[in-house]
Amino acid sequence: MKQIIQDLKSGETILEEVPAPIVKRGAVLIRTHRSLVSLGTERMLVEFGKAGYIEKARQQPEKVKQVLDKIKSDGLRPTLEAVFRKLGEPLPLGYCNAGEIIAVGAGVSEFKIGDRVVSNGHHAEVVCVGQNLVAKIPDNVTFDQASFTVIGAIGLQGIRLIDPSFGECIVVTGLGLIGLISCQLLKANGCRVIGLDFDQSKVDLAKSFGVEAYNVANDVNPVTLVETLTRGIGADAVLITASTKSNDVISQAAGMCRKKGRIVLVGVIGLDINRSDFFKKELSFQVSCSYGPGRYDESYEELGHDYPIGYVRWTEKRNFEAILGALSNGQLMVEPLITENIDLTDYKSIYGNMSSVKINRFYS
Repeated sequence: MKQIIQDLKSGETILEEVPAPIVKRGAVLIRTHRSLVSLGTERMLVEFGKAGYIEKARQQPEKVKQVLDKIKSDGLRPTLEAVFRKLGEPLPLGYCNAGEIIAVGAGVSEFKIGDRVVSNGHHAEVVCVGQNLVAKIPDNVTFDQASFTVIGAIGLQGIRLIDPSFGECIVVTGLGLIGLISCQLLKANGCRVIGLDFDQSKVDLAKSFGVEAYNVANDVNPVTLVETLTRGIGADAVLITASTKSNDVISQAAGMCRKKGRIVLVGVIGLDINRSDFFKKELSFQVSCSYGPGRYDESYEELGHDYPIGYVRWTEKRNFEAILGALSNGQLMVEPLITENIDLTDYKSIYGNMSSVKINRFYS
């Protein structure tokens, strides 16, 4: 089967012919129909792969510290061998998959062959995914729409951490894919939504969803803008879905908030936080972890042990199902977010120049 991988050593993105996976216990085998390119995450991985060793180290200082600690404990040569071995491992790209189940592993009773499902599977013709990371697609939701489920769950988890109430004013900073979906979900939750971005096309798209969206380029002060729009009160919360190395975003988010406001980070930004910005207003700040509870928990994702719904209402799988429900009942519109459909074999039209790409999807 064909699969897209990133060579971290050379920086090259490759469509590789690899053996098809075998269904494992507690998992299902899915034949891909659609696979969404999550531009922010994948651009970061591609650019990291293309960077030289020094630039790689600058981008991930916490990894450098781990390497230095390993040198102290294991010695220089074994550490360098381990680092270069890691860089030599191919990195599968993609995590927004929609397809059809073609095999069911032992211990799985919820799914059957032929079910239409979403998962966090890679850009590959066939993927094997644990049952807790798979959700059934409603009959009235297409594969095109369903391919946005996983990325939508990332925004939804950030919203759950904000815990908005009906009528609150929420600022969404960064109107990329996650930001635009988050704006719609917040409006469905009865919130007033103010969207901010530097790209006029994204601002216009947000406006088409009924969002109060503004282009903050050309010396527009986002803090002053939000204060004016809220009659000096400030926003109840700020959801940061932007991707930038600048520390300005977190400082501006604090300035936009009312006293005791909430800030949740979904994107990737500079985090040199000024204590006084948060101290004066007693602001809360939290970083959202991907799709929701269960993420990076081997017991949940690999072994299929679910969290009791009475204690953990919204796991990553239940977040998937919530997004699919919003797609099914018309609360979430994703068709305007699709700019191009391409064949898997034409992957270079996206990965060859990711800086010029906005939002795309692959056909399998």
